[in-house]
Amino acid sequence: MQHEITRQIPLLDEKGNLTQPGYAKKLLPVYDRSKVKGGLMRLKEWDYYLIMNDDFALALTVADNSYMGLDSISLLDFRRNVQVTKSPMSILPLGRTGLPATSEKGNTASSGRQHALLFRVEDGRRELFAHMEDFMDGQALDAHIFLTDEPQESMVICTPFDKPGHFYYNQKINCMRASGTVTVGERKWKFEPLDSFGTLDWGRGVWTYHNTWYWGSASGLVDGVPFGFNIGYGFGDTSAATENMLFYDGKAHKLSQVKFNIPMRDGVEDYMSPWSFTSDDGRFEMDFEPVMNRSSCTDARLIKSDQNQVFGRFSGTAVLDDGRRITLRRFMGFAEKVENKW
Repeated sequence: MQHEITRQIPLLDEKGNLTQPGYAKKLLPVYDRSKVKGGLMRLKEWDYYLIMNDDFALALTVADNSYMGLDSISLLDFRRNVQVTKSPMSILPLGRTGLPATSEKGNTASSGRQHALLFRVEDGRRELFAHMEDFMDGQALDAHIFLTDEPQESMVICTPFDKPGHFYYNQKINCMRASGTVTVGERKWKFEPLDSFGTLDWGRGVWTYHNTWYWGSASGLVDGVPFGFNIGYGFGDTSAATENMLFYDGKAHKLSQVKFNIPMRDGVEDYMSPWSFTSDDGRFEMDFEPVMNRSSCTDARLIKSDQNQVFGRFSGTAVLDDGRRITLRRFMGFAEKVENKW
């Protein structure tokens, strides 16, 4: 049985621990940065947006990880098998980036000598701006995106770690309609709300040093109805709740355990071979056909980030809370494995 948080509560108690580990379908726990007790150098805050359709995707990140700041822009063209990621870093932002305490309003902004990112949330609409010089083939990238039709419910989870004052507070919003353009020189990628969707990964927390996580997500239409899912595991104490959830027509449907079955070759993960996903209750059974791996590995001994974010197509069945079966056929999304020492 997973614990659902159904009313507004403080996220942290006087010792900086979670008041209620569990999940919610709205951003009910209230995050207050001043209540963090697990060490401000361990505090990590980020906003990550992914805008995608069947042919291309844009990912935008602003992260303040206390000792290190990260701004990132990724452009992926699945038709041309082209991907570019640029991620300028800064030293010791220590919260000065000023990320909002809620995903529901406010501005997230960060900039450097050759780039700028701005995420604006106002009146139920999200507006995203991005600029980066010398992004691709010596040309600058500019992006202007709108996200609308935010669903009524989302995935919200409060996960403790086995260390005092350490926690992860996370919201994933799927199935937002996306419109706007990305330009690089004379090349243009245009998102239309009929087939393009945005996802927000909003994270605040004090993390332990070494973690590996698995995360998968997709948003789109099934028979004309918005459908999406969030699946994942790998870090913290998830005995109170998992982050696995389906979204259908604006409503969330809670899942139990989902396992990522990544193929192996010669003792290592073979990310570009077909995967599968299985669940302990039979409510999420999928095959996954990889299209592109956005992989990177930075290993500086004390700091390591080994990421494999694989975009591809899901086919299989998902079962809603009322027993209705949703059949997916080549439904575009992604699944990833990330190991961090940070």
